[in-house]
Amino acid sequence: MASFVHPDLEDVPLGAVLSALADPARRAIVRRLACDAEQEGGGLACSVAAPPDLPRATMSNHYTVLRAAGLVRARKVGVSVLHTLRRDEVERRFPGVLEAVLAVQE
Repeated sequence: MASFVHPDLEDVPLGAVLSALADPARRAIVRRLACDAEQEGGGLACSVAAPPDLPRATMSNHYTVLRAAGLVRARKVGVSVLHTLRRDEVERRFPGVLEAVLAVQE
């Protein structure tokens, strides 16, 4: 079974979070995961949360960056990997950052 590394947010610098959120594709993923959480979803598969035209290899890299920045949590469910936004944890560590990013219309 796949094992994913999820950093303790206390060990994640603000610069890593901002760098991860600087990419438009990653912001789109974060927005879709936030929407899923608002609807009390159980997480989204990689291809569901990512922009539709994103190549699979690029998609994998984006999720790796988001996980390393402490923004998402991944878990294996059957053959799928479901991702959820670590919104509450990020909000406690970096108040207002996610709200500001999610509020911007692109």
